[in-house]
Amino acid sequence: MSKSDLTAAEAIRTRRSIKSFKSDPIPEPILQELLSLMQDAPSSWNFQPTRVVLIRSKEQKEALAAAAWGQKQILEAPVTFVFAVSIRGWEKHMDEILKTGVSSGAWPQKFADWIRENAPGFQKGLGDKQREYAIKDAMIMATTLAIAAESKGYSNCYINGWDEAKVKEIIGAKDDANVAIALVLPIGVASNHPKHPGRLSPSKTIFTDRLPSPAV
Repeated sequence: MSKSDLTAAEAIRTRRSIKSFKSDPIPEPILQELLSLMQDAPSSWNFQPTRVVLIRSKEQKEALAAAAWGQKQILEAPVTFVFAVSIRGWEKHMDEILKTGVSSGAWPQKFADWIRENAPGFQKGLGDKQREYAIKDAMIMATTLAIAAESKGYSNCYINGWDEAKVKEIIGAKDDANVAIALVLPIGVASNHPKHPGRLSPSKTIFTDRLPSPAV
């Protein structure tokens, strides 16, 4: 760890939603390390449904910013990550995932066989919620990347305002019903660092065993 690295706790405390970025590039070795850290994020069944597209060219930035209703962070940040999901990608990759889990020593063959027998029925039983489950996994990966980037001195901004059909077209998934968009995340050097806006009292948001009635 370099002297500039923050701990996870420091990165979480330091992170803000940045609305304006400097044009400084992210050095390629650091970008590759962030990609590696991001890929260590967990997912349900380890099915890894997230598909990440790095938006780096001027043309793609302009197109994506337009699809996100003109949010300038996308134009200013050196890299914007589009977190998409392949809702049924597990059907294609399950064999490879199970083989890797066993060969790495992480899973006994018996457990891999159990996943093979039970996971398809679970996934298909979700019906329309397969999209929701995949997007949850993508959000976990995006948060992992956001904290990793902050620890290396690179800020970010979760963007959840965009036209999904337009974003899908930009990343090459036009009319693909198997692909959904979870999040857009610009990353770069912040041009300013705003103060913490505060949070509600824990007494209003954190409870033990049950929500209050009525829930507020």
